[in-house]
Amino acid sequence: MRVFDTHAHYDSGAFNGDRMEVLASMPEKGVELILNPGCDLDSSRTAVSLAEQFPYVYAAVGVHPSDCEGFDGHTVEELRALAAHPKVRAVGEIGLDYYWKDNPPRDFQKQVFHTQMELAEELSLPVIIHDREAHQDCLEVVKCHPKVRGVYHCYSGSLEDAKVLVKLGWMLSFTGVVTYKNARKSLEVIDWLPMDRIMIETDSPYLTPEPFRGKRNDSGHVHLVAETIARVKGMDPEEVARITLENGKRFFGIDG
Repeated sequence: MRVFDTHAHYDSGAFNGDRMEVLASMPEKGVELILNPGCDLDSSRTAVSLAEQFPYVYAAVGVHPSDCEGFDGHTVEELRALAAHPKVRAVGEIGLDYYWKDNPPRDFQKQVFHTQMELAEELSLPVIIHDREAHQDCLEVVKCHPKVRGVYHCYSGSLEDAKVLVKLGWMLSFTGVVTYKNARKSLEVIDWLPMDRIMIETDSPYLTPEPFRGKRNDSGHVHLVAETIARVKGMDPEEVARITLENGKRFFGIDG
């Protein structure tokens, strides 16, 4: 099985002890491609550096809503400069997070989100969206930028919102959460969702799928997401892996 982990944070401190070894091991585990998104300027720089060192790793640059305090015009200029790198294929992860009470104010999160959507449109790059307990506000921002295409990473919204996003031309991506016992809503969305709109990811080092939940996640587990989607849709796991690999390559503009 050849797979594309379209969202993994190898810039995370969880990989400080063995980052290069873990990344080097991925081809032998069937992981053909990895996309590492940034969450702030430092992690965006690290994502670009890792993409320079491994031919199968690509990067996205952006500021996560939980990390957007202090976002200003200088931040935008730094992101614009990073995005000029040929292995940067998206702006992200960006969006809204209303879960953590100590996050920056919601109005400021929305302002930063709009600004990064405008940057993506300027640069003709897709976006990677983080939406946690902010479904309607997130969708409203997306609708304000009809020229921007993107993916909702770790999709947690409703089937109704999924239908709206598909109509807008967007992709939805799923993590190891789909293997959990309480994943009924996600499985309902997957059952309906056209295969050409699905991508798979780990969100490493987080959201480790069953039966490894509780341990550090890495891209070697992304096949378990493909296998779960295959069960829901009554498909061959190899076919799900092939389609989601091609979906990711098309979305991020990766040839070959």
